[in-house]
Amino acid sequence: MPPPPTTSNGNAAAPPPATIPLSNALMTKLKPAKIFKGAVEPTPPSTPVARSHQGPRHITAITFDDRGDQVLTAAEDETFRLYSCKTGKHLKTLYSKKYGVDLPRFTHRHTTVVHASTKEDDTIRYHSLHDNKYLQYFKGHSGRVVSLEVSPIDDGFMSGSVDKTVRLWDLRAPTCRGLLNLPASPIVAYDSSGLVFAVGVNHYSRILLYDQANYDKDPFLTITLEDPTLALVSYPPRPIYMTSISFSPNAKYILVGCSGDAHYILDAFEGHLLAKLEGHVGLERRRIDAPQTIDPSKGNSGEEVSWTPDSKYVVSGSLNGKIIIWDVQNLPVRSGVVDLKTHPTRLQPLTTLDGHPGPSRCVRFNPRLAMIVSAGAELAFWLPDQSADNDEIAKELLRKK
Repeated sequence: MPPPPTTSNGNAAAPPPATIPLSNALMTKLKPAKIFKGAVEPTPPSTPVARSHQGPRHITAITFDDRGDQVLTAAEDETFRLYSCKTGKHLKTLYSKKYGVDLPRFTHRHTTVVHASTKEDDTIRYHSLHDNKYLQYFKGHSGRVVSLEVSPIDDGFMSGSVDKTVRLWDLRAPTCRGLLNLPASPIVAYDSSGLVFAVGVNHYSRILLYDQANYDKDPFLTITLEDPTLALVSYPPRPIYMTSISFSPNAKYILVGCSGDAHYILDAFEGHLLAKLEGHVGLERRRIDAPQTIDPSKGNSGEEVSWTPDSKYVVSGSLNGKIIIWDVQNLPVRSGVVDLKTHPTRLQPLTTLDGHPGPSRCVRFNPRLAMIVSAGAELAFWLPDQSADNDEIAKELLRKK
């Protein structure tokens, strides 16, 4: 029998961490393991926001580092809050009162983020969490940045703004290295290889796929997002308002997050509409009792829907505070010419978890650990409830006796 592996100091090496496959049983057993009630400072009673009955302040975005060890929140109280996913503890609070904070995204170092601004100007800032200093300013946008993503493979990142442009950047240079002019406000996403990126354009319901190396050329695929089932509800059908796009980790699908009561999954190679995800309440409104507007809008949507790391499930928030999980392992296979009149498969939730007292407007699955982080007016860490497994093991042992 070979001796156990040792480290350089002669001690026995720690065994590799156990991995567990995500399954329907595990996903339905997720329970809130830790709730942070004070994750956002309350609105001062004298402010105009409080008088306009907007309700409590919200966390607006969350981001994990590459290892899944830490999660960072950005909130309407103009703070970052850093938490440990492994210990479930709040590590530090950083303030950005001068510029505001939105859309924080970890770089490939766990101590630095890029983020958008909400005040002063529309500059993107490169921020060190270690010593709370700005490392670089990325100037160029003339309107608020509404979409920000870091490349999965290098120090590149890109941003979409209400100034109707997409800018491509590198952390090592303050000036943008690429610019796309578009007919409307865009949202952006990289695929898992970092070689392709997508740009969603509202009002035209188009998703444009570009080769990262040839972004100055025309997109190699233009996808039209058209849902024929909406005409069964009202005519003319209410337009779809896209607020996020994300490629599945296996690069086969594109998840389109929308502010209405449905999200969509498209085939990433030809653009077929495969599935319509239903069962949640869209985040177009801030409160569940607010009336719906005639024209669709972004509202609080944009950070509430995401993939699990194995591409098997989609998790989403909802205006009523619930956490919705869909099983997307059996999506239809379509090929050939895209027919916009073909109805998508309408998927109902695998499970609905009782979540927050207010909207659950940020929901993300940890890239390495079996945990969900959700946020609204508070922050919650969700872990599988193992007590049910222990009961089943005990019953199995009794049966064997």
